[in-house]
Amino acid sequence: MWKKIISIFTVVMAIIYIFFIPADPVSTKIIFKLIPMLLIILLAFKQSAGESKKYKILIMTGLFICMLADGLIYWFIVGLITFLIGHIWYIVAFRHIKTATIPKRAAVLLIVYGIAMAIWIAGTLWTSGETILAFAVILYIVVILLMGWNAFQTANKLAIIGAILFMFSDSVLAINRFIVDVPFSDALIMISYYGAQFLFAYSIHTYYSANRKNLLK
Repeated sequence: MWKKIISIFTVVMAIIYIFFIPADPVSTKIIFKLIPMLLIILLAFKQSAGESKKYKILIMTGLFICMLADGLIYWFIVGLITFLIGHIWYIVAFRHIKTATIPKRAAVLLIVYGIAMAIWIAGTLWTSGETILAFAVILYIVVILLMGWNAFQTANKLAIIGAILFMFSDSVLAINRFIVDVPFSDALIMISYYGAQFLFAYSIHTYYSANRKNLLK
């Protein structure tokens, strides 16, 4: 019951932030931006964990780090580094519940995506003289690819979809900032981002339920 209430409240607050909160004042914008993440962390806390308590702790820590990054992203480089740490934390979480090898098709798609993004975004920055930023973008792409790669190895559908949404959110953010203005970029970035974190929170219970079924067998 409480999980449903928190989920509904999260969606409502996310909609209010994305579509109704103005850009100024920034302090108000940040507060409303963090509220959905606080609710998602609470939702993760409410998930049944069973023997997967470590996974639950890792996911909740990742959610908290990403929440910090949400506020710090207004200082772009600091926020970017914090998000990078968040991705690394999710990699550790997914490796903890790794149960399968990544499907070949998914592996190929991730590699092609990474190469394409590196050439497009990092290559553009390199040619414009932003050498350090180009290397930073390549590093970030490698980390989010590893996050997606490890998510596929969990065989946890919610973790996989969440990772794909997180990668999409980061991609739109990078393209919009470094390459070309993306229509409705703010909405696209935040809807996919909140969706990713929401699914990561629910993946705790999915993993617990799968383990429980295996034990009963």
